[in-house]
Amino acid sequence: MRALVCKQFGLPRDLSIETMDNPIPGKGEILVDVKAAGINFPDILVIAGQYQVKAELPFIPGNEAAGIVEAIGEGVSRYKPGDKVIFTSIGGAFAEKCLSDESRIIPLIPELDFAQGAGFMVTYNTSYHAFQQCADLKEGETVLVLGAAGGVGITAVEIAKAKGARVIAAASTDEKLDFACSAGADETINYSNVSLNKAVKELTEGKGVDVVYDPVGGDLAQEALRATAWHGRYLVIGFACGDIPKFPANIVLLKEASIQGVWYGTWAARNPKIHTQNIKELTQLIIDGKLQPRVTEQYPLDDYINAFSAITERRAQGKVVLSFD
Repeated sequence: MRALVCKQFGLPRDLSIETMDNPIPGKGEILVDVKAAGINFPDILVIAGQYQVKAELPFIPGNEAAGIVEAIGEGVSRYKPGDKVIFTSIGGAFAEKCLSDESRIIPLIPELDFAQGAGFMVTYNTSYHAFQQCADLKEGETVLVLGAAGGVGITAVEIAKAKGARVIAAASTDEKLDFACSAGADETINYSNVSLNKAVKELTEGKGVDVVYDPVGGDLAQEALRATAWHGRYLVIGFACGDIPKFPANIVLLKEASIQGVWYGTWAARNPKIHTQNIKELTQLIIDGKLQPRVTEQYPLDDYINAFSAITERRAQGKVVLSFD
C-alpha cells in the first residue's frame, strides 16, 4: 500500500509517500480499503509534534476515513468484507489501507458518499458533543460560532441551527460568511472589519450570546468572552490561529459565566454508550436532511501538500479530504 509517512516532526511538506506492506487485522480489528480520509487541524499539530498526545516516530497520520472492509480479524461480528464503512483510528488513516477497531467503525450512512463520510466522525461529533453534553444548548438560545466556515465551524453552524438556536457566524471574509449562511447562519460578523464584542452586542441588543463556540483562539477569545450573556458558556474547541488565549477571570465572575473545554476523542473513549447515542442522533439528522456534510476540496494523495495548505493558510471552507480512488 501507499501511505503518507511522518519520519520527523515538522511541517506537512516534510511528509513523504512510502510503499509498505498492507497491515494485517488482529483480534477485534478490521482492515479497510480507504477511499477518502478527512484532514483536521489537529493532524497538523500531530505532524509538528505539538499535539496533546505525541505520536511515536515514524507514523502514518490521519484519524478518520471512509472505505470498504477488506478483511476482518478474529472476533469481529458486525462487519464483513465488502461493507461500506466510516471509521476513526489512532493514526494511520492517510494510507490506502488502514486498521481500525470494530468499536470505532459505523456503516456508511446511505445519504453520504465516501468523501462526506470521511468528513463526518471528528468534526460533527465534536460539535454535537460540545452543544449536547458540554453546553446543554437549548432551543431559542443564541450561539456565536468563530471560524464559522472552517471544517469544524461549519458543523457547529449546522448543528446549532438544527437544535433550534439562533446562530451568529463570525469569520474573516465575506466569502466565508456567505458559506456559513448557506449552512443556516442567521446573522454574520466579519471580524476583520469590526469589533467582535461590539457587533455581538448590537445584534443581541446588549444581552450577549448564550454560547460561544471557539475553534480559533488567539486575540478573538477575550472579545468573544466579553460578548457572552449572563450565565454564558464558552466552549474551547481548539486554537487554529496558533495562540492559546489567557482569559480574564474577572469577566467570568461578573457574568457567572463558564469556560468549558471540549475534547471529543477522549470523552468518547470514556463514554462509549453516550457517544453511540450521539452518532445515532446525528445520523437521523442527516437522514432527515437537517445536516449536509460539506466537502469543498478533494485532493489525491500525491497532492497532499496543497491539501494541508488549504487548512494551514486558513482558506478552507467546509471539509478538506484526501482521495484514494
